[in-house]
Amino acid sequence: MRNVYLDHAATTYTNKEVLKEMIPFFSEFYGNPSSLHTYGREVKKHIDIARNKVARAIGALPEEIYFTAGGSESDNWAIKGITYANVSKGKHIITTKIEHHAALYTCESLEKEGFSVTYLPVDEYGMININELKDAITDETILISIMYANNEIGTVQPIEKIANIAKEKKIYFHTDAVQAIGNIKINVKEQNIDSLSLSAHKFYGPKGIGALYIRKGVKIKNLIHGGGQEKGKRAGTENVPGIIGLGKAIERATENIDENNNKILKLRNKLVKGIMDGIPYTILTGHPEKRLPGSASFCFKYIEGEALLLNLDLKGIAGSSGSACTSGSLDPSHVLLSIGLPHEIAHGSLRLTIGEINTEEDIEYVLEVLPGIVEKLREMSPLYDDVKGGN
Repeated sequence: MRNVYLDHAATTYTNKEVLKEMIPFFSEFYGNPSSLHTYGREVKKHIDIARNKVARAIGALPEEIYFTAGGSESDNWAIKGITYANVSKGKHIITTKIEHHAALYTCESLEKEGFSVTYLPVDEYGMININELKDAITDETILISIMYANNEIGTVQPIEKIANIAKEKKIYFHTDAVQAIGNIKINVKEQNIDSLSLSAHKFYGPKGIGALYIRKGVKIKNLIHGGGQEKGKRAGTENVPGIIGLGKAIERATENIDENNNKILKLRNKLVKGIMDGIPYTILTGHPEKRLPGSASFCFKYIEGEALLLNLDLKGIAGSSGSACTSGSLDPSHVLLSIGLPHEIAHGSLRLTIGEINTEEDIEYVLEVLPGIVEKLREMSPLYDDVKGGN
């Protein structure tokens, strides 16, 4: 048995180079960046360096980067901050049915405050229809918030087209790019993105640190009030080691993006082909081409995803299920239901996401182990008995 980690969409490890840059800022450079003395100024200088790295990675200006506690805070701040600041222009928001809960639940909370939200449907691949987006826009629309790439099925949206429509209509456009950073080349200026969320732990940085890009001129209200940190827009003493780690991680992820993607894409294609050829009654979810390079997501008919995960774990393989059963809910993934899968099929989901540590031997091991686990679980299903019986 070998240990194979295929859950990189959930989180990545902190790279050794990243950790090495972070360590001095726990006990050697420990001044408060808001202090005027030498200790504080030294730390402030390194925060500015990290801010420059983040800005350079996405084609922004350093003064447009604001550090946060992660992707969820960034999504909340962008959506609430922009709507609150522009309520005089209208109270309508457009998003999709397959957003991360950090965006969906934020929009639902705004509905309770009197805002109206249009949740765009998606096709069987998880892709929005551009014409449906255009039709949803009204004179009251102040924000379009659509994720760059889906965290469950990996589908990548036509972000430039969406952003151009928003710009033409003078509507702010925000994108949750938490899964996209390090996997897709992004330039916020060229792509007309007004606001973008990111989180370090998705690209081999530390947990608990993220950033929000806010284009100059965007009207946005503060989400967290207190001190004058982050140019008075986000209060709270800075997570200095985290910021340093974020800067190094995003620099590393974007500089090596082509090399990493080529390697990961080959492994993903081998994994997808092996599973689709080797396991009958299997559905590949997400767009077959317009998807993240490391994302492979499936639904296996006649089994439960949770049982599949537990059996894979016993064999040393870490993946995840699109089903929310493990968190105490009996409902399957909202993403899988939105792409048209019935409940009984959506419950048999498996997401395997490949990272830079994975090897061809890892993929071969999964392809060796997975078919037997699926067959064993199906043998317990009365539905599968009917299928084998020709019904």
